[in-house]
Amino acid sequence: MADQLIIFDTTLRDGEQSPGASMTKDEKLRIARQLERLRVDVIEAGFAASSNGDFEAVKSIADHIRESTVCSLARANDRDISRAAEALRSAPRSRIHTFIATSALHMEKKLRMTPEQVYEQARLAVRFARNLCADIEFSPEDGYRSDPDFLCRVIEAVIDEGATTINLPDTVGYAVPELYGSFILSLRERIPNADKAVWSVHCHNDLGMAVANSLAGVKLGGARQVECTINGLGERAGNCSLEEVVMAVRTRRDYFGLQVNIDTTQIVPASRMVSQTTGFVVQPNKAVVGANAFAHASGIHQDGVLKARDTYEIMRAEDVGWSANRIVLGKLSGRNAFKQRLQELGIELESEAEINAAFARFKDLADRKSEIFDEDIVALVGDESVTSEREHYRLLSLSQRSETGERPQADVAFSVGEREHHAHSQGNGPVDAVLKAIESVVESGAELVLYSVNAITSGSTESQGEVTVRLQLGGRVVNGVGADPDIVVASAKAYLAALNKLHANLDRVAAQG
Repeated sequence: MADQLIIFDTTLRDGEQSPGASMTKDEKLRIARQLERLRVDVIEAGFAASSNGDFEAVKSIADHIRESTVCSLARANDRDISRAAEALRSAPRSRIHTFIATSALHMEKKLRMTPEQVYEQARLAVRFARNLCADIEFSPEDGYRSDPDFLCRVIEAVIDEGATTINLPDTVGYAVPELYGSFILSLRERIPNADKAVWSVHCHNDLGMAVANSLAGVKLGGARQVECTINGLGERAGNCSLEEVVMAVRTRRDYFGLQVNIDTTQIVPASRMVSQTTGFVVQPNKAVVGANAFAHASGIHQDGVLKARDTYEIMRAEDVGWSANRIVLGKLSGRNAFKQRLQELGIELESEAEINAAFARFKDLADRKSEIFDEDIVALVGDESVTSEREHYRLLSLSQRSETGERPQADVAFSVGEREHHAHSQGNGPVDAVLKAIESVVESGAELVLYSVNAITSGSTESQGEVTVRLQLGGRVVNGVGADPDIVVASAKAYLAALNKLHANLDRVAAQG
């Protein structure tokens, strides 16, 4: 393992803890398939014990993923661990990731347990998990802020009980690169059986140093697994970004001396899929996957790149999956061509009925938009990833009128369960009128905390608009995403998608970060 860096992706678990980023089972499976195409070593599929929905999502991913190890998080208790093992049963390669807090602050204020109780629970949890699964990861939550002596004692014990990976989380993003790397190295040097496990890093980005801390843990501390997420998705300021770690290790192989299994040409497709699924837009200047990552505006830079690419580019755009938007299909394309393109994009629909429904949406889009790009295909499939029979709220039609000097008006027809409703409202603009019309019927009482519009493809007024709506109700925050060439229609779809998530009311248990 000395020259191999394991990439552990937790987009579907820790990334999903971002407020509003919760995903359906079908959305999770679609992203898991893309992570497999990316050749991620370990996919943390979720927290099986947190809800029935998460259990089913982990189980579905375990049923379908064959090349990557599928992992479920579990608190250090028999119920969580048993639930994780049950969800993972069908996976060819599975891992149980169990955790308990070890910092004095967390033990006293959150767990209300003594250090001795935490020590015993950690040891017994790993022993129990090891009897159910051969691959066990243990994380001391808030490990970086834990007492080193106590941490050494706990880690030595869990390795003795069969832990095969030891993960050192910087749960609150407090670490500094040099100190974090030294911290891991000192633990590895002090713990007698440290060489019996792979050491891992899991860093949060509260101070903007998640990637730097992770790389320091690898280079200075000797860790050989990095826990990360696509686009750095995660609660608060996010997690360590997969694309940045992978490309840093690959670009500076002279310094790190490590190999990764990742197919880097799948990075940008993965980034787009996660962004479009969650509604979390990638900032233009984001490293590797941002729209401006390989753009050159300065005349001096443009001249240099034209003469020799490596004057201003240390990576090739095509190596991470960037390419000119490729028109893949048009209004005359047939069902088989559409189905083949879905497969090439890593989108696998479960039944012929779903393929037929997606093809019908494609034909409708092709009638309204002359050029269909890969991003459009991903968006139209994701737009109705939950089939109509499982949607509580569903848009049927809308019309809106807006004239200079007149207050905009909207008429919306939509279904609530089996019943069709028609609503009329005025608003400050057409979107406001549509959302008020919907709310006049559903009376959800939810607060609109975010409304965002993003063009799915650039360079044309024909581009589909992608709208993200974030609603908050009773402490729950959900995102809804809708796509359509008509921004007003996309807004209605997004609002109803968010209401569907509120209606699903999936209870989740807060997990380790």
